[in-house]
Amino acid sequence: MAKEQAVGVREQSDPSAPATPEAEAHAETPESEAQTDALAAPTPPAADEGVAADEESAGELDELLAKAAERDEYLALAQRTQADFENYRKRVARDSATAESRGLARLARELLPALDSLDRALAAAADADEVLIEGLRLVQRELLGALERVGVEPYGAAGEQFDPELHEAMAQQPFDGCEPGEIVEVYQSGYRLAGGVIRPARVLVAG
Repeated sequence: MAKEQAVGVREQSDPSAPATPEAEAHAETPESEAQTDALAAPTPPAADEGVAADEESAGELDELLAKAAERDEYLALAQRTQADFENYRKRVARDSATAESRGLARLARELLPALDSLDRALAAAADADEVLIEGLRLVQRELLGALERVGVEPYGAAGEQFDPELHEAMAQQPFDGCEPGEIVEVYQSGYRLAGGVIRPARVLVAG
């Protein structure tokens, strides 16, 4: 029996002996081990894929920058359009107000001679019928009220200081109790509209 065990040991240790199926199944060659390691290790990304990803990112960034520039351009255009419209609206309103003021001033100039005639008629009708005088005063008040409602107002009164931009001096002479440059008498009332003189007041000035 010892002889059989020895023979068995020689058979197992003999490298020339054919391998059993179980041994062939468990035995691995260096080539198979290398293939297994290669499959198990993570595959690094290819260089071409990295370049393509960078190019795609760069393209997206350029597209975003182009859209941002286009947006800024449209915004600037909208702001300029709004500013131009606002300037146009102000210019139209200013021109309209100027045209209206000129029209009112022209109408007032046409009516002022009628008011002057009423003033003279009232001054000369001191002894006339009271009903007639009251009728003239009523017409005078209505005309003055109509002018005042559109912004036309009379000015010029005795005691005011002479202003060459508002008054027209018909004469100048010394008067007792009056300071030089003081208006002593008003020959014809002045009228103005929105700060502008329609007709200067004609006055007598103390010298």
